[in-house]
Amino acid sequence: MKVLIATDKPFAKVAVDGIRKEIEAAGYELALLEKYTEKAQLLDAVKDANAIIIRSDIIDAEVLDAAKELKIVVRAGAGYDNVDLAAATAHGVCVMNTPGQNSNAVAELVFGLLVYAVRNFYNGTSGTELMGKKLGIHAYGNVGRNVARVAKGFGMEIYAYDAFCPKEVIEKDGVKAVDSAEELYKTCNVVSLHIPATAETKNSINYALLKDMPKGAILVNTARKEVINEDELIQLMEDRPDFKYITDIMPAANAKFTELFAGRYFSTPKKMGAQTAEANINAGIAAAQQIVGFLKDGCEKFRVNK
Repeated sequence: MKVLIATDKPFAKVAVDGIRKEIEAAGYELALLEKYTEKAQLLDAVKDANAIIIRSDIIDAEVLDAAKELKIVVRAGAGYDNVDLAAATAHGVCVMNTPGQNSNAVAELVFGLLVYAVRNFYNGTSGTELMGKKLGIHAYGNVGRNVARVAKGFGMEIYAYDAFCPKEVIEKDGVKAVDSAEELYKTCNVVSLHIPATAETKNSINYALLKDMPKGAILVNTARKEVINEDELIQLMEDRPDFKYITDIMPAANAKFTELFAGRYFSTPKKMGAQTAEANINAGIAAAQQIVGFLKDGCEKFRVNK
């Protein structure tokens, strides 16, 4: 069996070493495709791969057509919208993610961005503090739980909304569960987004939802850029000079945000949520372990396609 690591943004060497140890201990071969610059390189590399570990790399129908021996793709991370799930299912390929492995890294980044924002991007002027502010967590999964944990240390009042998480699960963590996204946004000074990009959530963070946030509101997005209705967010920020938007996923309209909202908008140059040594290692090794479990025992615990 051949396992391919296909990453245009490579894992750290220590992560690759850990992956190699897991794969070779199982008696499989490990191949590397790192920092590739053309899709043709990926198409060639997947031809004889039985399993693939990826990060933000695109696995679409063309890649799956080329990968005649492929049985499983594991996305080292939580989000998996870079994989065409329907095409994978049609090709008989299992797709998994590695939920939870990057959660602390993303949660810490949320607060790095928030402190930067409330201190006016360190421009020398007087800012505000997070203590006592109402924090809304939109989606209470692995990352949301870690955000709540860190927020307690800042002395924030914490609220959460998750359509798929029972209220009692949220409230046992000392977090106030609300009944709707609308209630969350009306209540909270700060909202941290952790929803996936799905047909239901794309463009769902819009003018109507954001307009009733309290004065001095901050929206922080470490989820997916597709969930933001960018045109409506721009309109909202034009109408509300008190509103700040900070994100680690650069919007398509980044140039316009930058031009119009100096001092109220910040985006990292690339997605940074999982960019820590610890998250890099954890997600990579988890991906390797899941591949071994699938190939040896048929374990599909983290399967995300039908």
